[in-house]
Amino acid sequence: MNRRIVKQVVGIDVAQKELVVTLGRMYDDWTPELCGHKVFANSAKGFGLLVGWVGKVLKDAVGVRYVVEATGVYHEGFSYYLDDNGFEVSVIVPSKISNYHRTLEVKTVTDKTSSETIALFGLERKLDCWRRPKVIFKQLRQLVRERQQIVETRTIAKNQLHAEQSGYEPNKSSLARIKQQINFFNKQELAIKQEIAELVKGDEEVKHSIAVMSSAPGVGSLTATTALAETNGFELVRNKRQLSSYAGFDVREKQSGTSVRGKTRISKKGNKQLRRAMHLPALAAIRSNDRYKAMFVRLVSQHGIKMKAVVAVQRKLLELMYVLYKTNKAYDPDYVSCSELAGCLVM
Repeated sequence: MNRRIVKQVVGIDVAQKELVVTLGRMYDDWTPELCGHKVFANSAKGFGLLVGWVGKVLKDAVGVRYVVEATGVYHEGFSYYLDDNGFEVSVIVPSKISNYHRTLEVKTVTDKTSSETIALFGLERKLDCWRRPKVIFKQLRQLVRERQQIVETRTIAKNQLHAEQSGYEPNKSSLARIKQQINFFNKQELAIKQEIAELVKGDEEVKHSIAVMSSAPGVGSLTATTALAETNGFELVRNKRQLSSYAGFDVREKQSGTSVRGKTRISKKGNKQLRRAMHLPALAAIRSNDRYKAMFVRLVSQHGIKMKAVVAVQRKLLELMYVLYKTNKAYDPDYVSCSELAGCLVM
């Protein structure tokens, strides 16, 4: 009996310099098959060679979907190339792929097995087509990351200045140069903030979204801008749990029977810029908002670890910003949803 191919997928594990590719097809008896594997350069030339190879191996009569794992910024060039040339492409957050990988009988993790996992995931799931984000989100992401690098470098300079000033008979010329560096970083940060403000001002939709998200306790316009920029306007996010996983706030716990109990902690396998952006807003919310202050106190009373409680507030604030963005409604301090009453998640 001849089987009919009903679906074809190209699973791609993306690295900085190469694309590891596995071809897969699904038959009408719902049996998946992996039918090809190859590695290409993550470059314009490699993109063309990859697409040409796929066209030779897979059947023309059945559509082909390219499934790409979102890997930092390294997947973007190929995703834009596919979109420009009219191919169907789905970009998947890493947490989805890793969760699916754990369901397979695969004991090793290599670039090849990762691409095979992505191909199988694409064959078994109904995926949305990727839409390129608005240009403004890409511009904002570049700016907020540049600002963060400047802030970190300025902090190093400030610490160095403090150390020099605290020493015996500090070198005056060294102190002057360090102060000049700090002043230079201050001017650069101000210039970036002004550029961000101009970009936001020129887009009424983004401007309104930032205003809505900034109504959350402790959240300022820069934090809201960072959240939009790092998620491309929450393009790949479908729910709060997925957002927490994308940011690396998802909880990991090791437990086996009654004898093995590892520490519960967040995975940190996510967008570190997004996690970092939520730290100061969480502290501000704990200080100024009774609801988050009570949540912080309750969690500390349970496990005695303040930073754990702060991270829990970070996660809840990020989820709140997502809800405000999706509902397009400003934060109402008098409204308490059932989900919020039920749960500050214990870390």
